[in-house]
Amino acid sequence: MAVHAIIPRIRESFPSFDITLVDRDLEPAATGWGIPLAWSGEPSELPSTFAEVLGRSLDLLHQGEVADTFVICGAVVRPDHKGRGVAEQLLRALCQVATDHDLARVVAPVRPTRKETYPLLAIEDYVALRRSDGLPWDPWLRLHVRMGATIAGVAPRAQTMTGTVAQWREWTGLEFPTSGDYLIPKGMAPLHIDRALDLGTYAEPNVWVRHRWRGRPTSPPLTQG
Repeated sequence: MAVHAIIPRIRESFPSFDITLVDRDLEPAATGWGIPLAWSGEPSELPSTFAEVLGRSLDLLHQGEVADTFVICGAVVRPDHKGRGVAEQLLRALCQVATDHDLARVVAPVRPTRKETYPLLAIEDYVALRRSDGLPWDPWLRLHVRMGATIAGVAPRAQTMTGTVAQWREWTGLEFPTSGDYLIPKGMAPLHIDRALDLGTYAEPNVWVRHRWRGRPTSPPLTQG
């Protein structure tokens, strides 16, 4: 099932897993959300696509099974609050959601923010890029690791988007005269065009991280609304 078809049911089913952080003026500064899941703790048994994450969570709910894992699905900081440590506060608040719901594990399918700089590099090789201090080169992955998270695995085709050649021309502003792979604006991987099928397929990778979370954060300058 497509992600856009599942999302409304997810948001209706798990409203208590949504959070918003507000600033001192009580204006929204960041938002995040996630869902419960049952997971063995084995990296090989993590979902391979975002749609599978959502589907497994709904199945868990409908079958009345017990969840033990919180999956951080989204984390967005208001642009004028970026660079102020709000992203870390948001991740800590999301980890606290797991504690509040008695979920022992916290994982996240991270979309590395600078993968678009190296669209031809396999996600496994991109994840292996390190700075001189040993931390991940990608800033979003680096923040998770600095907070104590570990990289649990990769999902090379976490989210797949398809469309006709005409649709991809409209979405990207590019021409696709022949079948083959094309680099597209902001793309983390090449777009594959099949002229015979009139089909363009773009598969975006994610990186699974696992957080080691203990306790409640102390006195954040932003508060949960």
